[in-house]
Amino acid sequence: MKVKICLVGDFQVGKTSLIRRFVLDQFDERYLETIGTKVSKKIINVDNPAEDGLLSVKLMVWDIMGRKEFGDLLREAYFYGAKGIVAVCDLTRPETVDSLREWIDSVMRVAGEVPVHVLANKADLEHEVDEKVVADLAAEYGSSYHLTSAKTGKNVEVCFADIALRISALYFGAPEAEPKETVTAAAD
Repeated sequence: MKVKICLVGDFQVGKTSLIRRFVLDQFDERYLETIGTKVSKKIINVDNPAEDGLLSVKLMVWDIMGRKEFGDLLREAYFYGAKGIVAVCDLTRPETVDSLREWIDSVMRVAGEVPVHVLANKADLEHEVDEKVVADLAAEYGSSYHLTSAKTGKNVEVCFADIALRISALYFGAPEAEPKETVTAAAD
């Protein structure tokens, strides 16, 4: 199964760093703003909802520029065909949580009602955002959420496995199960 995931959120919330941690298991302190979009790939094995065994899910993770004007200009092209949303906010910047509704709704206007996973990133730093605020936002979309850290790797793997599992369960109409090991990685 091959699925497109849109990673959305304001600039400097750590989207690119989360992908780098997920795909390459690396972290870089330098901030490099994403211009346009970048697509990374990784294959995850999850329980196959249609039969006993594993299903390989190839995640095509679209890292989209976090500037608000981007969503208005290129929304159709970049969000079309998305099967899931990973919405990222920064625990040190409360305004990034508030803007996630706009990002999520923007994707859903193009892609329809797709699974959402909310990530509250930079959990390794002093928080200005209460976890309950993140939990309430996730609940609005029937979403899972995790506090993550691209720097330490905290919950990065599990959140991508969760969205892959939710998408496969949606397509196969079966209850969600636990993700299995990640098998390969590649970045483009």
